[in-house]
Amino acid sequence: MFDRRLIINFDFFLFFVVLLISFLGVVNLKSICTSSGGTVSPFFYKQIYWVLIGFSGLFIIININYASLIRYAYYFHISALVLLLFVLVFGKTIYGSQRWISLGPISLQPSEITKITFIFALAKFYTENLSQKAYLLKDLFMPGLLLLATFLPIYYQPDLGTAGIILLIFVSMTFFVNINKKTVFLLVSAFTAALPFFWFLLKDYQKKRVLVFMNPELDPLNAGYQVIQSKIAVGSGGLLGKGFMLGTQSQLRFLPEQHTDFVFSVWAEEWGFIACFLLILLFFSIIYRGLAIAAEANSLFGSFLAVGFSALFFWQISINIFMTLGLFPVVGVPLPFFTYGGSSMLCCIIGVAFLLNINMRKFK
Repeated sequence: MFDRRLIINFDFFLFFVVLLISFLGVVNLKSICTSSGGTVSPFFYKQIYWVLIGFSGLFIIININYASLIRYAYYFHISALVLLLFVLVFGKTIYGSQRWISLGPISLQPSEITKITFIFALAKFYTENLSQKAYLLKDLFMPGLLLLATFLPIYYQPDLGTAGIILLIFVSMTFFVNINKKTVFLLVSAFTAALPFFWFLLKDYQKKRVLVFMNPELDPLNAGYQVIQSKIAVGSGGLLGKGFMLGTQSQLRFLPEQHTDFVFSVWAEEWGFIACFLLILLFFSIIYRGLAIAAEANSLFGSFLAVGFSALFFWQISINIFMTLGLFPVVGVPLPFFTYGGSSMLCCIIGVAFLLNINMRKFK
């Protein structure tokens, strides 16, 4: 028998905010994908296709009791890790990165799926191993091993942006566990001391991105070109923007990677500061609702899942916007519901679906 409390607890605010952002993302992509002759790129129609599939999947997911999935969390993640290893051997290489699996006319990016399964696996571990005693360093060995097993295959694709998001999700979810203060101090000290050595692990183009981040004028016609053009686009939008499909940086194709890394730059140029402020407000209302759902969840598993998905949105939104403003190195982190890409869109909508799912069942 259907429980009407599922409908009563459905978060219509969160749902319609995500629907609105997805619509605005499609509108933004329409501008990017329309040539001066009026021809529309297939990217635009593919994005609509993925949005429709994503929201269809959302209505399927909210009808599954999320709590029943805890028993399968590790199996989900192991399957995702197998896909990551498959990509390293047989994956399709684009722009020097081996991140995709070809499935006929579409390409699947397993690292996007891994974000979801990692959140599930970590939520399961912390739910089943939480105690009254504060976590010591030895207690973080298993979740640390889980992080390493997920981080390394993504890093070697190479996909430093997604690997960094996995690390930040881990830190965010672990922050909500009771950890011994000395353990926190040791971890922070060890990470700080190891920072200089990370430089030698970076590939040459990644080192160049860091150097260009610090000084874009170092290579203005190559590595620094993207950031310089992005900052020009954002700044030239002014208060109210230049108007839909009237942005010079985007329409004249000075701004590279408009449909992926720099979609926010296009939005800023065409709609201006006020529209950017409102869009960021919409984005952070998703995070606010996610944390509220975590606080109100009726189970530890639900709380950890909600924190994990909220962290996923927070870090992706923050890093992508900071990239376009030249406040963070360009690492290829997508802007949720805005950046073109089926894997990214499905990952984000699935995350929202589970937030809705958790909230619908908070009374049980």
